[in-house]
Amino acid sequence: MTLLQVDHLRTAYGVVVVHRDVSLTVDQDEIVTILGPNGAGKSTLLRAISGLLRPKNGIIRFDGKDVTGLPADRMAGIGVVMVPEGRRIFPDLTVLENLRLGAYCRKEGDAIEADIRLMESYFDVLSTKRNAKGGELSGGQQQMLAIARGLMARPRVLLLDEPSLGLSPMLIKQVRSVINDVRTKFSAAVLLVEQNAGLALAVADRGYLLQYGQIVASGPIAALRDHRLMHELYLGQGRGAR
Repeated sequence: MTLLQVDHLRTAYGVVVVHRDVSLTVDQDEIVTILGPNGAGKSTLLRAISGLLRPKNGIIRFDGKDVTGLPADRMAGIGVVMVPEGRRIFPDLTVLENLRLGAYCRKEGDAIEADIRLMESYFDVLSTKRNAKGGELSGGQQQMLAIARGLMARPRVLLLDEPSLGLSPMLIKQVRSVINDVRTKFSAAVLLVEQNAGLALAVADRGYLLQYGQIVASGPIAALRDHRLMHELYLGQGRGAR
């Protein structure tokens, strides 16, 4: 079942066109990745889907309904939630306060508190650091908090923008496990933009290769991994960019 569908999307910042004709889908319980070189528009695409940037043309459908142009708070309310690049937690608020803010679209108090306990049981560091300021956490701990805060909204599709950026190999391995668990334990699909192509190819079911603001290749991960353009762009290094 197709949960998220983007058709012929065109975006721009002023007169600078970023995407010309981008189409993609994310099915229920699926992990999909977007790969591409610097300046391809991967992060901008997530911003447009999440409601942070209004598209110039095209249609975004969620669960069969046209949601094109809805602002980010309303997109989060219906289940499309973005964890932005750079974590973007609130450094002066505690871990607990950051988690509660993740559920700002929800009204059911008891369920929110139950989900806080769930996040603290899954991300152990959030339990031991619940009263610490977000800015006092390490980079890896902040990334776990950012993902947990996104999950507090109970998303049906979680948009992850560069979750491994700046993390050590050991923490990247933990992020990989978390991405898989978003689907299996939290019942959400994932649309992943990731600079570490090795990580993206390891967790995703399907992928899209974005270049010059257009989709130039797509398909199951096994086929995408062997695509000529993947070898040209990544040179076997497993590294990509925004």
